[in-house]
Amino acid sequence: MDKLIVDDRGKATISNDGATILKLLDVVHPAAKTLVDIAKSQDAEVGDGTTSVTLLAAEFMKQLKPYVEEGLHPQVIIRAYRSATQLAVSKIKDIAVTVKKEDKEEQRSLLEKCAATALSSKLIAMQKDFFAKMVVDAVSLLDDLLQLKMIGIKKVQGGGALEDSHLVAGVAFKKTFSYAGFEMQPKKYQSPKIALLNVELELKAEKDNAEVRVNNVEDYQAIVDAEWNILYDKLDKIYKSGAKVVLSKLPIGDVATQYFADRDLFCAGRVPEEDLKRTMMACGGSIQTSVNALTDDVLGHCALFEEAQVGGERYNFFTGCPKAKTCTIILRGGAEQFLEETERSLHDAIMIVRRAIKNDSVVAGGGAIEMELSKYLRDYSRTIPGKQQLLIGSYAKALEIIPRQLCDNAGFDATNILNKLRAKHAQGGMWFGVDINNEDIADNFEACVWEPAIVKINALTAASEAACLILSVDETIKNPRSSADGAPAGRGRGRPHHH
Repeated sequence: MDKLIVDDRGKATISNDGATILKLLDVVHPAAKTLVDIAKSQDAEVGDGTTSVTLLAAEFMKQLKPYVEEGLHPQVIIRAYRSATQLAVSKIKDIAVTVKKEDKEEQRSLLEKCAATALSSKLIAMQKDFFAKMVVDAVSLLDDLLQLKMIGIKKVQGGGALEDSHLVAGVAFKKTFSYAGFEMQPKKYQSPKIALLNVELELKAEKDNAEVRVNNVEDYQAIVDAEWNILYDKLDKIYKSGAKVVLSKLPIGDVATQYFADRDLFCAGRVPEEDLKRTMMACGGSIQTSVNALTDDVLGHCALFEEAQVGGERYNFFTGCPKAKTCTIILRGGAEQFLEETERSLHDAIMIVRRAIKNDSVVAGGGAIEMELSKYLRDYSRTIPGKQQLLIGSYAKALEIIPRQLCDNAGFDATNILNKLRAKHAQGGMWFGVDINNEDIADNFEACVWEPAIVKINALTAASEAACLILSVDETIKNPRSSADGAPAGRGRGRPHHH
């Protein structure tokens, strides 16, 4: 299911990405803030599994509550949990399956499966195969560093279904605001040189409080002329450099636009900085802050530049870049919230594919790995005496929250399915998890519900760390005085202070 969150400004966000939801909530309770932080760290580290990490931490604490109430010392509990986590992590590393990198076909299908698993809980689950392919294509176009910034996601509202989304092996960005004379510029170039500037190409209104005293009209005219000459001088230098496409972060005025149009150049001003940077990384060259040094080595190149209509917007495309380590996904679709959620879902999938390329070991998703760990820890707990046995048992029980939640989300009878799963895992069916499609259990490794092992490892460690952190606090002291004289802080929702 998805959540609709309305923030204080009345902006609605629809999402089911755990980290997104928690970021938008206004959490006042200090212990709950810890949970928000682990979701964020999971998002930053591995990009997916944000909901799992929050669920696990909460469930750990729920399982521990009776022990704390019975007066078991928190340090004992923490020690047990730490060792349980270590055992679980080493167990994951043991049973994770490594993917062969040599076989490109096999690696590709594996990556697509991982991407599809990441997308299956999202709004666009219907089109997950379509998007999984696209995400894998996008990531495979990158270089070995796999920087996320190098995949641009542009959203175009209206005029197309989700299936009209496509991947551009290069840079694409929305056509910027333009002045008269723009219509006369050519819209297509074969292998142009590209000048990337951070220069203003327009007449500045003298508003910088510059005081110039003139005695006669000729002097004034001279000042105005000088300004024009400076502009024309800049334009001339750009033209002579041989660049055919001029992109600038700052505005390009109407005079400049006309000038370029007369000489068959294309220009775009006010290009967002990240687009400019991506163009630079894709096409080579570097961003210049003056026009005096426009030599060939600071100009970019690409095979084809064109401007095309996408939905209601015009987009500029640079394709066939020599250093093509970047790509752009253009999303089409209806409502704005829907597009935003699609973008977030793709972000999750992209991160997962990156992880799967970097760490090539995977485990089965759909609650399978959690059940296996749960069984393993339960068996282990029986071999040790004392309080630790109970605690590790409770850790094992907490892990079952993931398959249980999956059942609840799909509307299944959770108790029934968990019983089946426990039986299966006890008989040694280690990859058995919830089968969402048939309200049953299935071998999720066969069914290709895969996730990178690193996601699970990170989720477990973060969740148990958070649980231990909150446990180890035995008293909360709030400093009431400091907020009385300053702005009333920390009460939230404007309740009056009672002193």
